[in-house]
Amino acid sequence: MADARVPILMYHSVAVDPNRATRALSVSPEAFAEQMGLVDGLGMTPLTTADLCGRWRRGRPLPPRPVLITFDDGYEGVHRHALPVLARHGFTATLFVSTGWLRGAYDTGGALDTMLDWDQVRELAAAGVEIGGHSHSHPQLDQVDDDTLHTELRGCREIVAGELGTPPASFAYPYGHSDRRVREEVRATGYAQALAVGNALAARRQGPYALHRVTVRRGTDAAEFERLLKGRAIARTFARDRALTKGYAVVRRARQVRRKATRSRV
Repeated sequence: MADARVPILMYHSVAVDPNRATRALSVSPEAFAEQMGLVDGLGMTPLTTADLCGRWRRGRPLPPRPVLITFDDGYEGVHRHALPVLARHGFTATLFVSTGWLRGAYDTGGALDTMLDWDQVRELAAAGVEIGGHSHSHPQLDQVDDDTLHTELRGCREIVAGELGTPPASFAYPYGHSDRRVREEVRATGYAQALAVGNALAARRQGPYALHRVTVRRGTDAAEFERLLKGRAIARTFARDRALTKGYAVVRRARQVRRKATRSRV
């Protein structure tokens, strides 16, 4: 199964009444419970990010019908609503935290909605959820300078290590954006693997620092969710997203060129 294509589900907020900033990328607790029931009913085997990449790295076989359940940012509903559902099914998951958004000593005040606190993060970790890094303040990493990139990555990793006693092995790029410079710095910081978005199934050939995920959002109904799990019609489902992503990539590259030109004149 070295060439297996694996669905990596990307969640954000699980909330009854999300605010405007997080609504589109949130799911209701009822939808999340239904989706996890579908995962279970299809006989799928949830893995953590570290487990999947470790198996690929060592050439170890994957379990039947592998799937990854991932959450970005660190919204409080992951503990309140998602954790009981995961526990009921015996599922593991990976939570990627932006350390400057979580409630507590490192809070920068930039969070979009109610976030986890560190006691809740520790409870998630104790329940078998892998805790990964997602930067400190959630910037577009391919748009920041080298010093900021270094600080965002190392600060996040050191805070998680200090709070949990173990440094995170996995990383997810904020907004899914990265370039070679960002990926090289992620690796140099000590992360063993990293997830992008891409809205496609993950495969070993993508490399450990650019694995694709599929977005689950408020408009994802049960039929679409089942198609994502089965890897069907994904290109059609995310056609608009891909067009927007390609257009925005051109804008980001233009910004990078201008910024480099400005630095060279200084």
